[in-house]
Amino acid sequence: MPDITSYAPSERTVPTRSRERASYDRDLVHAILDEGYVCHLGFVRDGAPVVLPTLYGRVGDRLYVHGSTGSRPLRMAGQADPGLAVCLTVTHVDGLVLARSAFHHSINYRSVVVHGIAHEVVDEEERRTALDALVDHVVPGRSHDSRRANTKELAATAVIRLDLEEVSAKVRTGGPNDEPEDAALPHWTGVVPLTRGYGAPVPAADLDPAITLPDYLTTL
Repeated sequence: MPDITSYAPSERTVPTRSRERASYDRDLVHAILDEGYVCHLGFVRDGAPVVLPTLYGRVGDRLYVHGSTGSRPLRMAGQADPGLAVCLTVTHVDGLVLARSAFHHSINYRSVVVHGIAHEVVDEEERRTALDALVDHVVPGRSHDSRRANTKELAATAVIRLDLEEVSAKVRTGGPNDEPEDAALPHWTGVVPLTRGYGAPVPAADLDPAITLPDYLTTL
């Protein structure tokens, strides 16, 4: 029986440094992906590497990315056979690690790296599912509280799918790793935590005053 709790390591997902920070736990990978908003999508165009920041959404063990039908990577995913080779990453910075030595300064972070072949989504039902997931990934519940894309908008939108198969997480936690001989140096050392926060929602100027703030925003 396959292990459904973790992803299988591969040559590309085993780091060469700090291997103890790597994880293939499925729940951890999903949690890191679900907390992020922006991924970086890397691919090769005309023999040169390209990395683009973009929104994404997850449905089970699949990631979806969308954009204009004129977008180069989305067109390439549809034209290439068997698809477009990509590398997708998501990173959260949780703290600034300040050591006594400049060499040992670091950050606490959680990251996911996905390798694979991206395919254009052509099935209309899957495209709608993917677009709903992209909206709900940013604000859970929003897809049911907005107008879905019409035929014209769907025709102008391309969606690519990347299966979570060759994937790993990497996490650093804790304080500085100073050398023992630096312990007596007169420099402040420790961690500056970073947290994400939300401001109060600002209504659009033309919003009907009778429309109240939805529950999914008050609990965001």
